[in-house]
Amino acid sequence: MTDKMQVNLRQVAMEILYEVQKNNGLLHVVLSDALKKYQYLDKNERSFISRLVQGTEERKIELDYIIDSFSKTPVKKQKDVIRIILEMSVYQLKYMDSVPASAVCNEAVKLAVKKNFGTLRGFVNGVLRNIARNIDNIEYPDKSTNTDKYLSVKYSVPEELAGYFLKKFGDNETEEMFEAFNKDKSTYIRCNTKKTDIAGLTAALEAEGVTVTNEGIDKRIDYALKISGYDYLGGLKSFRDGLFFVQDISSMLASQGGFIKRDAYVIDVCAAPGGKSINAALMADIGHVSSRDISGRKVSLIKENAERLGIDNITYKVWDAVKKDEESVEKADVLICDLPCSGLGIIGRKPDIKYNVTYEKIKELALLQRKILSTVWEYVKKDGILIYSTCTVTPEENAENTEWLVNNYPFELIGKPEQIMPQDGTGDGFYIARLKRTE
Repeated sequence: MTDKMQVNLRQVAMEILYEVQKNNGLLHVVLSDALKKYQYLDKNERSFISRLVQGTEERKIELDYIIDSFSKTPVKKQKDVIRIILEMSVYQLKYMDSVPASAVCNEAVKLAVKKNFGTLRGFVNGVLRNIARNIDNIEYPDKSTNTDKYLSVKYSVPEELAGYFLKKFGDNETEEMFEAFNKDKSTYIRCNTKKTDIAGLTAALEAEGVTVTNEGIDKRIDYALKISGYDYLGGLKSFRDGLFFVQDISSMLASQGGFIKRDAYVIDVCAAPGGKSINAALMADIGHVSSRDISGRKVSLIKENAERLGIDNITYKVWDAVKKDEESVEKADVLICDLPCSGLGIIGRKPDIKYNVTYEKIKELALLQRKILSTVWEYVKKDGILIYSTCTVTPEENAENTEWLVNNYPFELIGKPEQIMPQDGTGDGFYIARLKRTE
């Protein structure tokens, strides 16, 4: 085992960010893999790595703006390693009060030298000490004359995307949404009612020192809890024993409404990461769920999670949802269509998403969703239910696609679709429409 005294926490954070920014790694995957590697570190040390990595990525545009305000060499012309060291350091100066400015500057210089950029130690030191002296007096773009730029810098959202939000939602709602993106996110769990109940799960978690509450949970859901104060999930016996799985409240809501009966046959066409399939399997406890995804790796992960939970009424299939499965036509009592989307409702959990979304990408995804819906709608029996959901907030992917579905295929809406916004305080940004096949 590596000697923990030799682990440079800032170097670990820098290498994670390099993999994300330079090699297009997914933040949550790269960070999770690194934390598993360094699981032997103290909880506070791993928390420091997580906070520094997630915060730096979350605030990247703002951090680059601050660096450019004090550096003669623009961020875009800096070496990747140096840029990331500066970004991490400015994040610590602005958002981590417990770290002294002198320590931030000194550790940044040491890291630059360690990464073979000793010739730039003076540059790193000079820029950071200048920023440290002025960190409380940063001049941001003027909100009244350049709202797009102000919101982009203040909340680290690409300017094109900020403009899109302003056009669709207006100034106030857009800023409320951006503020919500940058707030700490809670961890919600779904009780595995096949093994225990809420009271039993609560007792098991509290016995392990976990803080448990039902605060902020939609009243329609009686099988969920909010947890905090734990070290890591894999360290909890209750997790290893399959008493619960992690799922956001918004995602749980997609299955609500009493449409999944105990003996239902459910098809989940784009099932990864698997929460909805597992949720449906617990509801249809004497029924069956066909869980499908285009990625074999993701299907394996769904199966692994279900096996940990002791759920045996799911079958798994690697399948591209745009290809018609003739064997599934008119077989489903409930069809779950939680389709690939822009993910703008979960920026708070996956901040790297926002740097890769453009208006063109939104339009492409909306068309892909229609392509999938035009294929899979036939899987629903007459009088069966189609649940259409996304983890985004764009009208193109949500309300407009629902309207298109109703206008082109034999479905009618059941009630009003739910558009959950990130700032609502009830979970991630999410859209849910429930439709009934009429003929």
